[in-house]
Amino acid sequence: MTKLYKENDFRDNCGFGLIASIDGVQSRKIVQDSIDALVSMTHRGGIGSDGKTGDGCGLLVDVNSDFYIKTIQKEQKIKLQNRFAVGQLFYFQSINKLIPQIDHILSKEGLTLITHREVPTDKSILGNIALECLPNIYQLFIESNDKNLSEDKFQTAILQARKFIEEIYLDDEKLYFCSMSSKTIIYKGLMLPSDIKNFYLDLKSKHFKSSICVFHQRFSTNTSPRWHLAQPFRLLAHNGEINAIRGNRNWVKARSNLFKTPLIPKIQKFKQVVNEDGSDSSALDNMIEVLVKGGVDIFKSIRMVLPPAWQNTQLLDPDVRGFHEFNSMHMEPWDGPAGIVMSDGEWAICVLDRNGLRPARFQIDNNKVITIASETGVRPLDEKKCNI
Repeated sequence: MTKLYKENDFRDNCGFGLIASIDGVQSRKIVQDSIDALVSMTHRGGIGSDGKTGDGCGLLVDVNSDFYIKTIQKEQKIKLQNRFAVGQLFYFQSINKLIPQIDHILSKEGLTLITHREVPTDKSILGNIALECLPNIYQLFIESNDKNLSEDKFQTAILQARKFIEEIYLDDEKLYFCSMSSKTIIYKGLMLPSDIKNFYLDLKSKHFKSSICVFHQRFSTNTSPRWHLAQPFRLLAHNGEINAIRGNRNWVKARSNLFKTPLIPKIQKFKQVVNEDGSDSSALDNMIEVLVKGGVDIFKSIRMVLPPAWQNTQLLDPDVRGFHEFNSMHMEPWDGPAGIVMSDGEWAICVLDRNGLRPARFQIDNNKVITIASETGVRPLDEKKCNI
């Protein structure tokens, strides 16, 4: 008998998924279920020789304003405005050395650093390998100097400030923003999935809620495990590889002097639009972020960079064909076996590569909560409680 499956040829890949309330209702259960789903995909990542260090895992959730307002009020007696951004920062030195530079950059964008917070963690649950490269983890709470500033201009100011702060080092190993947004925040690192809620004490709070949660278990292939390479990134979590990454990066670099948008007026001053040294997934995240922040609809953005195999589809709607033909003149596909889940804090999205080589499964329960993941069984439900 011939075996179609050969153990020596087997290659695993990342686990990814999201759980979201279709009606946008924040709940504690979505966070808990997402952590449980992440734990169920532990087998999708490697484990270090210390038995406690993982390849990287994480959660992307929408900012629960009430949680952070009450937390800062309780911890620091400071009252945040209703609109603020949170920067989740990995930094290998004391934040006090960086504060003057951050203040200066923020002020040039019409923003103010209200306060900062060292994120409460329990380091005892980490393995020795993760501990050796553990960064200091901070949250920066940022507000606009102009309370009447439009939401679009507030988002522009946040993006430009983050890019210029990152350029202090231009080295993700020294300074890295997991997220800096008024809409989403990311908790990630080199712990095992079962330990993420024990490491980040915020995640254990009954008041920590979200309407969307993107989760990811990394299986490192072309880059070694690093704290900043754990996923999700600022918008997405990715399962697979971008085979065209060198060409994609080169095309972005070649065209960057043509990038102009009133929504990112200082884009020409960015030293890098897409990173040159990070993982392929992080570069893809950079590209989508620039498109979205620059005014391209998030759904159009993802289809610009990851179009389906439309060229030889005979029955394709003429308008859809025209859409892809037009985009092909401006953007080459970021091609490869790729499954993506993403969120901007408002929408939850899943998209597959053109060949469907990284499939995903979904279910919707009677409470209008959708679960999408790279495998079945991450959130078991009674069939009677499931619509699909």
